[in-house]
Amino acid sequence: MPAAPVHGRPAPPVQGQGGGISAQPRSYEVGAYPVQGAQPIQGHQSVQGGPPTPPSRGGRRIDEDGRPRAVSRVYGRVRSGRGGPVQPLSGGYGGGRGEGRRRPVGKIVIGVLAALVALLLVGGVGVVFWVNGRLITIDGVLDDYEGRPADTPGENWLLVGSDSRKGLSKAQRKKLATGRAAGQRTDTMMLLHIPEGDHPPTLVSLPRDSLVSIPGKGRNKLNAAYAFGGPTLLVRTVENVTGLRIDNYMEVGFAGFVDIVDAVGGVHICVKQNIKDPKAGINLKKGCQDMDGGTALGYVRTRATGALPDLDRTKRQRQFFSALVKKASSPGVLLNPFTALPLASAATDSVQVDNGTGAFDLLGLGLAMGDSPVTTSVPVASTPTLPGIGSVVQWNREQALKLFGALKEDRPVPKSVLKAAY
Repeated sequence: MPAAPVHGRPAPPVQGQGGGISAQPRSYEVGAYPVQGAQPIQGHQSVQGGPPTPPSRGGRRIDEDGRPRAVSRVYGRVRSGRGGPVQPLSGGYGGGRGEGRRRPVGKIVIGVLAALVALLLVGGVGVVFWVNGRLITIDGVLDDYEGRPADTPGENWLLVGSDSRKGLSKAQRKKLATGRAAGQRTDTMMLLHIPEGDHPPTLVSLPRDSLVSIPGKGRNKLNAAYAFGGPTLLVRTVENVTGLRIDNYMEVGFAGFVDIVDAVGGVHICVKQNIKDPKAGINLKKGCQDMDGGTALGYVRTRATGALPDLDRTKRQRQFFSALVKKASSPGVLLNPFTALPLASAATDSVQVDNGTGAFDLLGLGLAMGDSPVTTSVPVASTPTLPGIGSVVQWNREQALKLFGALKEDRPVPKSVLKAAY
């Protein structure tokens, strides 16, 4: 009579000397636990109709030759004889650890991704410390003073492009047509408001010839504030005439501008008309084109277009600054070490900030500019020429109050103001 199945598997026959089926003892214990319902019985008796249970000695099963039978604790295996090799059961019960098993692909992928994220985080933290350690800071730019505007919702940046030739060789000054002017003045001034609300940021040009009251210096052009007292007096002047508290200050010279543009691989700009200006070192054709650092510098500096050259220039400055910062903060630049590291190096070598501004603030600036900001200028009423001062830009007071009032309250700029702006 054939042996009874164990756990639904047929027991293999045991061949005897006559070729028939003999009742030779054999262990059918699976893993570390006996078959359910089996009872230890001495001698060659069967359990529930199954194969006979081998005799035991001292609780241990023995072979027919009298040696103890070793039962492996490895699932689905039996070790026969003292020191014998481990053999899988007939039919198999799913091999031991390491045999026929593979790590799931999903776990491997997750492990690789986790390692990459950890590397990026560690590298990112390292880059932040590196950038913060290299930034050129200016002390006292945002110091408090009596009558300073209170803090308002959102974040306000004063962005300044100076006409400093520092860092340019004689050959570079000639190539870029920057001239040999000594000293340092403001060539570009823009106010960036990053809102707390869900409306876009606002980038406002402040014409450098704007007629304003400079604390302790009377009425003069806005860029004169920088000449009289550097960044500190310029910030105080802007705060007084706009009613906005400046939270961050950033300044870059000619050399830094060129280096940053080249570090991101140039910027794509659409030129509205042909521009030929030997004083700015450019000869551009109408149409969209990629500009390197030198060409871009001439593009934002030229006064060769428009009925009001200085105001027309502010449009190009806003256009180019928006395009530059948007590209610099794009994943294709930030996640590529061959562009991100040269950009960080160029920026830290040429950008000056207040001593409270760090790498995360600069990243926030870039992300805000990538959010398609509204770009405008302070609405202008007239451009008279005044004795002892020269040609100035007078703001449209009513529209200017609406503009800065909206920013102060963290609201979108009214459409009427945008329409009135140049």
